[in-house]
Amino acid sequence: MSWEPTLSPKGGIFLPQLGWHLDARQRTDASFVSHAHRDHLGRHRTILCTAPTARLLAERLPGRRETIVLPFNEPWSLNSHTQATLYPAGHILGSAQCLLENQHGRLLYTGDLKLRASPCAEPCMAPPGGADVLIMETTFGKPRYRFPPAQEVAAAIVEFCRKAMSEHTVPVLLAYSLGKSQEALALLGEARLPVMLHPQAARLARIYAECGLSLPHYMALDPENALGHVVIAPPQADRSPEIRRIHRRRTALLSGWALDSWAVPSRRYDAAFPLSDHADYDELLGYVASVHPRLVYTVHGFATEFACDLRTRGIEAKALGRENQMELLFPD
Repeated sequence: MSWEPTLSPKGGIFLPQLGWHLDARQRTDASFVSHAHRDHLGRHRTILCTAPTARLLAERLPGRRETIVLPFNEPWSLNSHTQATLYPAGHILGSAQCLLENQHGRLLYTGDLKLRASPCAEPCMAPPGGADVLIMETTFGKPRYRFPPAQEVAAAIVEFCRKAMSEHTVPVLLAYSLGKSQEALALLGEARLPVMLHPQAARLARIYAECGLSLPHYMALDPENALGHVVIAPPQADRSPEIRRIHRRRTALLSGWALDSWAVPSRRYDAAFPLSDHADYDELLGYVASVHPRLVYTVHGFATEFACDLRTRGIEAKALGRENQMELLFPD
């Protein structure tokens, strides 16, 4: 018997050899939860995760469950023959990869990951010794997704905000309330710009502080007194009453999809900046090289395309749950 992961009808990945799920989105008996974004959560009876993820999960999806909390880099016996170890994924605070080891070898599941340094997440770390089988996310798994240097993106965001403020207009940065809002707050704090946070982002920023991550000073969103501040709000709040009450405003979307003009309608936003909490194409390739797997399963985003690219580089790869057209490769 070997590792044979499958896509689960409950969302995420299922490992039939262990009876465990990975990031399932519907209720299961047992699931590893890589991080606390809603598309990775379910009301499971038992979950395995890090302490920050457990705290954020309790806030975002309250309910009774057995929670197995693991520190990074500390092995734990999943059962009598399989050991689990969590490693930082660099995606958001507490995000983790899960390494499983038994007589069949080493299987690594990344969840969402980001190799670029972030002020609001533990640095991504490939397990020492790599893995035999790698299940990896490929959200930006096409060559056109190469993000500019982080300093360049941060400088462009700060310039957008300062220009709007100099023209007596309120810059509104639209960023996911968990992870990206805190990263935007950190880069604005570095630039010494005053910030107001939407209630959703402020609630999660307080949990970051509880977990020991210090964030710059911010104020609660007050639409009537927002002039002279940068407002950070989730994208879905763009047309909410709180934001619409800010009459003179310029909005900018913070998203890796800003590299695609079609993905960011200009009629809705004044600007878009490729601030992402995912690895870009080159980082995905670099991560595979650091793990040295004999087999790669790709999931999410451009899974089929990235698996194909890996095969052309001599690495056995399959897009999990999708058609895989195997190429005929001829020597030069």
